[in-house]
Amino acid sequence: MFVEERTKEKCYEFLKQIKYSCYEQILEIYKKEKNKKVRDRKLIEFVCDKFANYKTAFMKLFNRFCKLNFGISIAYQKHGVKHNNNSIERYNGKTKDRIKSIRSGFKSFEGAKAFMDLRRTIYNFVNSHQQLNGKTPAEMAGIKLKLGRMKLLELIKYIVKNSGDD
Repeated sequence: MFVEERTKEKCYEFLKQIKYSCYEQILEIYKKEKNKKVRDRKLIEFVCDKFANYKTAFMKLFNRFCKLNFGISIAYQKHGVKHNNNSIERYNGKTKDRIKSIRSGFKSFEGAKAFMDLRRTIYNFVNSHQQLNGKTPAEMAGIKLKLGRMKLLELIKYIVKNSGDD
């Protein structure tokens, strides 16, 4: 979600989108784990920086069903500690680099939002990831669109075909 400021309301709205789209999966995992001791439960885990608004929003939406981890500093990675947010920071860095290459910047907030939506779509549906054994995040999540080799073009065709707008 692309926002001008990370307010409590925007953090809540962001996490609410995740809850809306993933709640059934989260609840299914919780139901399997709820009878175990709290420390032994393997629940969905959110990793974020220590920004307090994320914690506030998380506690409202996911407190009983998921875990919240604030990650670690990059310096601890060399010690093999898990749950750092380097991939998030790397993604944000790539986004900043891409925005810098658009010399005139964005003419409006809506233009910047459209750019971010396209970038997220390409990240999730088009580009395969080495850590996911050559699959896209959508494929790993079980979303099967059969896009073929020209994924972006096929995704556009799929959206046009299924949008209902004539």
